[in-house]
Amino acid sequence: MKIVIGSDHAGFPMKAGVIETIRAEGHEVTDVGSFNPEPVDFPDVARALCDKILKGEAERGLLVCGTGVGAVIAANKVPGIRASVCHDAHSAHQCVEHDDVNVMCIGAQIIGPWLAADLVRSFLTAEFSSDPDCRRRVEKLNAMDLARG
Repeated sequence: MKIVIGSDHAGFPMKAGVIETIRAEGHEVTDVGSFNPEPVDFPDVARALCDKILKGEAERGLLVCGTGVGAVIAANKVPGIRASVCHDAHSAHQCVEHDDVNVMCIGAQIIGPWLAADLVRSFLTAEFSSDPDCRRRVEKLNAMDLARG
């Protein structure tokens, strides 16, 4: 799978380990920044990441910031993106299985590197459910995107 990753300055220290986990799981990864620990505006990084997904250059994305909150807010402003903050393994796979989430946001100041690796593996191995209820609900989310897009 093609994965795109981005971070702000608070997530920058954790990003290298996340990239290592993605590659160890056999996925391709594209990094859209930040590329150093200097302050950066997370909405700019989130937009660059979301654009890669919408253009079909990546199937899923991972955003790492201090808490994951700013990143998820920014990503969810982009029609066609369904982002979730995940700080536990259950949410990391269920957000894909039930809600077809395509961007997972994690907080480097909330979780440690070992949990980040578990979350990445859970997110990347999950598949969207074929359950008609899940499919219907995601179609309603898509309709909401079209109404605001």
